[in-house]
Amino acid sequence: MTGSVHATLDTASRARFPHPPPGTAPATRPLAAVAAAFTLAQLLLVGTGLGLGWDETVYVSQVGHHAPAAFFSAPRARGVSLLVAPVAAWSSSTALLRLYLAALSGLALFWALRAWRGLFPVRVLALAGGLFASLWVTLFYGPQAMPNLWVALGALAATGCFLRARTGRTALWGLAGGAALMAWMRPVDAVWATLPLFAAGLARRRWRVLLVLAAGLAAGAVEWVAEACASYGGPARRLADGSAIQGGLGWHLAVVDQLRALGGRTLCRPCAGALPNPVHTFWWCALPPLAALAAAVAVRARRPAATALLLGCAATAAFPYLFLIGYAAPRFLLPAYALLAVPLADALVHLLATRRPPVRALVCAALAVHLGAQLTLVHRVAGTHTRARAAWARTAAELHRRGVAPPCLLTGHEAIPVAYAAGCASAATAGHNANTTRDAITRAARRIPVAALVPAGAAPPGYARGWTSTGVGAVRLYYVVPGAGS
Repeated sequence: MTGSVHATLDTASRARFPHPPPGTAPATRPLAAVAAAFTLAQLLLVGTGLGLGWDETVYVSQVGHHAPAAFFSAPRARGVSLLVAPVAAWSSSTALLRLYLAALSGLALFWALRAWRGLFPVRVLALAGGLFASLWVTLFYGPQAMPNLWVALGALAATGCFLRARTGRTALWGLAGGAALMAWMRPVDAVWATLPLFAAGLARRRWRVLLVLAAGLAAGAVEWVAEACASYGGPARRLADGSAIQGGLGWHLAVVDQLRALGGRTLCRPCAGALPNPVHTFWWCALPPLAALAAAVAVRARRPAATALLLGCAATAAFPYLFLIGYAAPRFLLPAYALLAVPLADALVHLLATRRPPVRALVCAALAVHLGAQLTLVHRVAGTHTRARAAWARTAAELHRRGVAPPCLLTGHEAIPVAYAAGCASAATAGHNANTTRDAITRAARRIPVAALVPAGAAPPGYARGWTSTGVGAVRLYYVVPGAGS
């Protein structure tokens, strides 16, 4: 690469993608249309009837009044809790929360794409938004209270604003906001995603931009650091505890695990079994050659800086989840997918612009098959999880029927989501969410209703062997209601 990152970028921008003249609004209608379609697709394919998942109940319970706050383990950050607070703080309606998050994620996608105006043609940005928004994992997590999508959109916006930092204060504010959003949600992921930005800034001595980037990250991570010092023995201890919960961070080749998860598995731990249908994974295998083509297109057009930075940030964002963790979840790679979407869209537009009809036909056919497969898959995954989460609601209803109602305490198998649905507190005596002892549960059972959830066929904990029991679906409830003769 010749010349500085910013000089190369400025030259390319003026030559091929000039900014709109003063007083003229940017051509952002296609981006707004993609964002609106993303929101609508979430509501149609995932729907508002999807109950809260396990992790969601942890985040939402921190700010809601429906149930006591669930145990907050070391790897988590409170960005999601604050994100949902405008709704969850006064309403327990899951449907309303889904509507809010679907609309907010659509707006965030528009913001992240708009950060790249002037760096790539609008048609490239619109296609990039469509590619990212049509992935089943993006659609599935769009209306959910989970952090990874927000890290992805923050990374995309921050990288674009980093490259446009010379255009004015708006870009600097966007850089700080994108960095803060990432760190707010997952501080460690934010560091990985911004490593190439720091490297580029240091290489060209862009001290002002680096200061803004660092300030954004610090602003987003300050709560996590303060909580680490107050409750976890310091940031280093919190990171160590988080590593232990995730199975010990170190060299783990999780590439094939991530590939296995693409068939609709939201968590692959342990990750075994056959690979998914090739229709669901061919796009993933096409990422490396398309990335190479995108780099070649950018070099040939004499505008390599933006593409190189996007590919670099995508690589560092994906690295820990491909090589340092011993399990897989498709949502972990959402930041990498968002960053890759723009250069890949640039490569696809190049292919579609070729004068060879067979090439254009092949690209269009591949995109059509990919889109159909992703939309079918998200519909299937959403249906499966809607039914599974409805089972937690049925268990909560049975607990209420048996007299286990607030104030109450639940422990055992899937106690956290069931407790939230029932309005109870949750507790565990072992595992990653351990926050109490057997004696404490026994003492609580003398004062308030307490239930232990045990998988059907398994033995109950010792303190619950004398309690009344009943089966509900795949679990058996052992419960005691003081004063009810149980």
